Amino acid sequence: MIRIKAPKNGRIKRELEKRAPKLVETGKKTLILHGTKTSSVLNSVLTEIHHLKKDNSIKYSRRNDKIRPFESGGETSLEFFSLKTDCSLFVFASHTKKRPNNLVLGRFYDHHIYDLVEVGIENFRSMGSFSYDKKLAPQLGSKPFFAFIGEAFESVDELKHLKEVLLDLFRGEVITNLNLAGLDRVYVCTALSPNRIFFSHFALRLKKSGTKVPRMELVEVGPSMDMVVRRHRQPDDSLRKEAMKMAPDSTKKKEKNVVKDDILGKLGKIYIPDQKVGSVPLANKSKGVKRERREAKVAKGDGDKATTPKKQKKEDSE
Repeated sequence: MIRIKAPKNGRIKRELEKRAPKLVETGKKTLILHGTKTSSVLNSVLTEIHHLKKDNSIKYSRRNDKIRPFESGGETSLEFFSLKTDCSLFVFASHTKKRPNNLVLGRFYDHHIYDLVEVGIENFRSMGSFSYDKKLAPQLGSKPFFAFIGEAFESVDELKHLKEVLLDLFRGEVITNLNLAGLDRVYVCTALSPNRIFFSHFALRLKKSGTKVPRMELVEVGPSMDMVVRRHRQPDDSLRKEAMKMAPDSTKKKEKNVVKDDILGKLGKIYIPDQKVGSVPLANKSKGVKRERREAKVAKGDGDKATTPKKQKKEDSE
């Protein structure tokens, strides 16, 4: 049992504030652990995953005898490490005669195990076994594409669950805007059977295509492996409902004089101040008045010229 103490200085207080729940969560960290016994294949798999998530992962090299995620009481040490390192995901490797090359992927909620997926690793190939131009290697911290090929990812519960965990494991920090030049890798997962997938990693090259959309080429850079789903445990409905709660957006400002109606939609009130007509100064129209006077004189002169011949005719008639 960990005894919680109040922070004594500002540095510890700031560190605790970083770990506190946030409205917009930062990238999830991954805890990578070894079991009682691991094989060379599993050691390579853990090293490759740590390399792919080097900016958001913590790797322990010691053996852990007491960790058994699927057994009651066997998750105590795992939850302790989660609280200590503030990790939301974990990858646990173990090797036995009954379950060789066993890899357990899981997620935490409030530093307690949320869900688990156990897979067996087969046909593993590391990054070193692929030959390619090293300039094409994906950069650290870049955002990846994901491609899930096969209808089983939508119909089979085991593969649907594995898809969710893989997305959380490799997607990194959630962002709203993305630069196309920063996309340099693709994770491809192909469903081979209801309980087996092929996982591979490709570098992405963007080339000119003559249009705004560039032409993309894939170069396999590894690692690649077959994952066979052995066991999985989903969270309870109550726990899932609690974990999926969305915090209210307190940053959204309240709109004044705006009312939402179910039928009319969004209605607004416009405030118009009293118009003080008496105190409003009149515009200076002296130039316009003078022009109007000149035009009136000209019109009057034309009228006088038009009436003069008529008067002469009247005098002559008399």
